[in-house]
Amino acid sequence: MSDVYASRRTRLRERCSASGSTAALITRPANVRYLAGPAPHGAVLLLGRCEDVLVCPHPPDDRPAEGRPDETLPVHVLNGPGDPAVAAAGIAGERRADSLAVEEHHLTVARHRAVGSVAPRVRLADLGGAVEQLRVVKDEEEISCLRIGAEIADQALGELLESILVGRTERHLALELERRLVDHGADGPGFPTSVATGPNSGRRGHRPTDRRVEEGDFLSVCLGATYRGYRCEIGRTFVIGTSPADWQIDLYDLVFTAQRAGREALAPGAAYRDVDRAARQVLDSAGYGERLQPLTGHGVGLEIDEDPQLAPTTMGKLDACVPVTVEPGVHLPGRGGVRIDDTLVVRPEADGGPELLTITTKELLAL
Repeated sequence: MSDVYASRRTRLRERCSASGSTAALITRPANVRYLAGPAPHGAVLLLGRCEDVLVCPHPPDDRPAEGRPDETLPVHVLNGPGDPAVAAAGIAGERRADSLAVEEHHLTVARHRAVGSVAPRVRLADLGGAVEQLRVVKDEEEISCLRIGAEIADQALGELLESILVGRTERHLALELERRLVDHGADGPGFPTSVATGPNSGRRGHRPTDRRVEEGDFLSVCLGATYRGYRCEIGRTFVIGTSPADWQIDLYDLVFTAQRAGREALAPGAAYRDVDRAARQVLDSAGYGERLQPLTGHGVGLEIDEDPQLAPTTMGKLDACVPVTVEPGVHLPGRGGVRIDDTLVVRPEADGGPELLTITTKELLAL
């Protein structure tokens, strides 16, 4: 992996040089991990013209669960309390860097001022989302981590569906799912697990409550696993204890059709908004336009919500090897609703089209 991290840093260094910066300070944790590997909490990366350094508040763990930082990367450990970002700026000043690109979208105003004050002769510039842009297209090692995470999430969900659900609370089911993720080898959940029953079902980002599962309910579940830092997502909707009602079948079939349209629109060169439109117009034409969520899907990786955003006004086109979710849903106030959510990797048609990572059945099951 050292070669991979070094290659990533080289690409970022070239971007910085092209924009006139001789050094860059990376403070956003996911970006530090992308460029330097698993690092201690609070660590920052100083990218220099010739040499880079990882500045840490304490020494890296000898045997961390998620691995160690790039072993070829020099490590500077603070002697006492302090801000690694400020220390890194001081090192840039000592190296006589004339400009330092920083992640203004991540730094607080106070921290930005502290970085500037420690090296007053160094001009601060905005790095913007340069690292996030590099992270959009994943290499096969990253995709492998996502694939394993998806397998773990599928396992946890499948086991839950085989258990007795009636009478148990949303909160209890969510906690059990998260425990099963860890039991199967996940670092932890990719995000707070959502379990929604009855009138809560179909809500995006619903926080589990003490409502108990009842017969005839829609049950919507959205969960994800983190594996070696990479996060995936799966969402499914089921009916509890009895044959689905006609309105449940109709709504489920509609959302399923929309989700399939979104999945089939994934291809290298496809516009982000066209993928969104493919799914959205199915639901819009059925009269649910005002109830739709602001986006149909998003990128995943070291964070659960990355670029690209599959939304009506988002500009840009998909590349191969970009993992995204496709997750349309409809919620009817007082009745409930349906969400279906998959993680896929964009692949060219010659390679079989989009690769589906989350494979739990999308058939409307009565549990």
